[in-house]
Amino acid sequence: MTNIASLAGVAALIGDPARAAILVTLMDGRALTAGELATAAGVTAPTASGHLGRLLDTGLLALERQGRHRYYRIASASVAALIESMMSLSGELSAAAGRVKPVWTGPRDQALRRARLCYDHLAGEVAVAIADGIVARGQLDFGPDGGVITERGRNLLAELGVDWGSGRSAIPRPAAFCLPCLDWSERRLHVGGLIGRAMYDGFARRGWVRRCKVGRTVSITSLGASELNRHFGVAST
Repeated sequence: MTNIASLAGVAALIGDPARAAILVTLMDGRALTAGELATAAGVTAPTASGHLGRLLDTGLLALERQGRHRYYRIASASVAALIESMMSLSGELSAAAGRVKPVWTGPRDQALRRARLCYDHLAGEVAVAIADGIVARGQLDFGPDGGVITERGRNLLAELGVDWGSGRSAIPRPAAFCLPCLDWSERRLHVGGLIGRAMYDGFARRGWVRRCKVGRTVSITSLGASELNRHFGVAST
């Protein structure tokens, strides 16, 4: 019964339009102030403060302090995966109920559909193509609840400069855990979790991808287009 009550409470929190807007705004991985999130949600500062307090109490958001400044961010990759999946599901349910004709999944902006951040890892057409490529090459054993990078996959990530020992991209040995994440626009799986984060960090260090200054969009550089095609079979557009 406790689990049922907890599930209902989380669902009710996310179900509020202003709180849902706050969570979606933070899905690009940034940490933002209460004022910035109030603007994004279209509510007053006091109203936003109340919403943020409830999201913090439930563990959906985390708070970071720098001096007198307070910044809010998504609490974990698991929370981000939940939000991404709910965004996908909402489109499917609306279509099934006849409220969306024709069915259009995900953002209409082509750049956002092509590549974007899903909290701390890559999403969109490019990310799904990467997942397809590494599964087909036997570099990842992917199941509905998780996956393990194979020896081939570990060799590939080492070649791409993934930090296996320390830092933000550190991945525990011997089994590298990753999360299947249902893509909002593609309705297929891309790679999340520690592996997804490490891959994005490796691509960024090599200059294959660039994060846009505002929003979730990630641009693929000319070098990145060539290398993603070479390593993963990702087609250029």
